[in-house]
Amino acid sequence: GLQPHSGQDNFHGATKAYGGDFEAQRHWMEITMHVPIGDWYWYDLEYWGLDYPPITAYVSYLCGLGSHHLVGPETVALEASRGIEDRTHK
Repeated sequence: GLQPHSGQDNFHGATKAYGGDFEAQRHWMEITMHVPIGDWYWYDLEYWGLDYPPITAYVSYLCGLGSHHLVGPETVALEASRGIEDRTHK
């Protein structure tokens, strides 16, 4: 089976960054899917602000498209998907 990811089961309604890489990567998919490109690096910096080079942001966008279409739009819904730990999405 799948092993736990860093920060798993640690959300508890957090409004600031929590957990680990899984939530950061998921959040970057959500940002690149819904926020205008010019705002990607300035959007909600306290909650896993996007801080990787642009090529990585575009990869996050492509992964977000995949997640949206293969798993469901709820996995990358802007702000509403924070803390989602759906096994299918993982």
